Amino acid sequence: METAKEYNVHLDSKKRVTLRGALYQYYNVKEYENGCIMLEPRELTVPDTISARTLKDMDKAISNYKQGYVSDPIDLSDFG
Repeated sequence: METAKEYNVHLDSKKRVTLRGALYQYYNVKEYENGCIMLEPRELTVPDTISARTLKDMDKAISNYKQGYVSDPIDLSDFG
Protein backbone atom coordinates (compact mmCIF):
# COMPACT_ATOMS: atom_id res chain seq x y z
CA MET A 1 0.00 0.00 0.00
CA GLU A 2 1.38 3.42 -0.93
CA THR A 3 1.51 6.38 1.43
CA ALA A 4 -1.05 9.06 0.51
CA LYS A 5 0.08 11.64 3.12
CA GLU A 6 2.88 11.85 5.63
CA TYR A 7 3.25 14.52 8.29
CA ASN A 8 4.19 14.90 11.94
CA VAL A 9 1.64 15.73 14.62
CA HIS A 10 1.77 16.59 18.30
CA LEU A 11 -0.68 16.35 21.16
CA ASP A 12 -2.46 19.55 22.12
CA SER A 13 -3.06 20.61 25.73
CA LYS A 14 -6.03 18.21 25.96
CA LYS A 15 -3.95 15.31 24.57
CA ARG A 16 -5.69 15.36 21.16
CA VAL A 17 -4.29 14.89 17.67
CA THR A 18 -5.73 16.67 14.63
CA LEU A 19 -5.99 14.84 11.31
CA ARG A 20 -5.46 17.16 8.37
CA GLY A 21 -8.04 16.84 5.60
CA ALA A 22 -9.78 13.89 7.26
CA LEU A 23 -12.29 12.30 4.91
CA TYR A 24 -14.47 10.84 7.66
CA GLN A 25 -15.95 12.18 10.89
CA TYR A 26 -15.59 8.94 12.85
CA TYR A 27 -12.71 6.48 13.14
CA ASN A 28 -12.19 3.21 14.97
CA VAL A 29 -8.85 3.32 16.81
CA LYS A 30 -6.61 0.34 17.55
CA GLU A 31 -3.50 0.90 19.67
CA TYR A 32 -0.84 -1.79 19.58
CA GLU A 33 1.74 -2.61 22.23
CA ASN A 34 4.56 -1.61 19.87
CA GLY A 35 3.21 1.97 19.74
CA CYS A 36 1.49 1.74 16.35
CA ILE A 37 -1.98 3.26 16.06
CA MET A 38 -4.42 2.11 13.37
CA LEU A 39 -7.33 4.34 12.34
CA GLU A 40 -10.16 2.79 10.35
CA PRO A 41 -12.90 5.08 9.02
CA ARG A 42 -16.45 4.46 10.22
CA GLU A 43 -19.73 5.59 8.71
CA LEU A 44 -22.38 5.89 11.42
CA THR A 45 -25.88 5.46 10.07
CA VAL A 46 -29.32 5.41 11.59
CA PRO A 47 -31.33 2.35 10.57
CA ASP A 48 -34.27 3.17 8.33
CA THR A 49 -36.69 1.03 10.30
CA ILE A 50 -36.90 -1.54 13.05
CA SER A 51 -37.82 -4.92 11.62
CA ALA A 52 -41.28 -6.35 12.26
CA ARG A 53 -39.67 -9.35 13.95
CA THR A 54 -37.78 -7.12 16.39
CA LEU A 55 -40.91 -5.10 17.20
CA LYS A 56 -42.83 -8.35 17.80
CA ASP A 57 -40.09 -9.61 20.15
CA MET A 58 -40.10 -6.29 22.04
CA ASP A 59 -43.89 -6.41 22.43
CA LYS A 60 -43.67 -9.98 23.73
CA ALA A 61 -40.93 -9.04 26.23
CA ILE A 62 -42.98 -6.14 27.63
CA SER A 63 -46.09 -8.34 27.80
CA ASN A 64 -44.13 -10.99 29.73
CA TYR A 65 -42.74 -8.34 32.08
CA LYS A 66 -46.19 -6.89 32.82
CA GLN A 67 -47.55 -10.39 33.53
CA GLY A 68 -44.68 -11.14 35.88
CA TYR A 69 -43.00 -13.70 33.65
CA VAL A 70 -39.45 -12.69 34.45
CA SER A 71 -36.25 -14.54 35.27
CA ASP A 72 -34.65 -14.59 38.70
CA PRO A 73 -32.39 -11.61 39.41
CA ILE A 74 -28.84 -11.98 38.11
CA ASP A 75 -26.00 -11.35 40.57
CA LEU A 76 -23.52 -8.98 38.86
CA SER A 77 -21.52 -8.20 42.01
CA ASP A 78 -18.52 -10.14 40.67
CA PHE A 79 -18.15 -7.53 37.91
CA GLY A 80 -18.21 -4.41 40.07
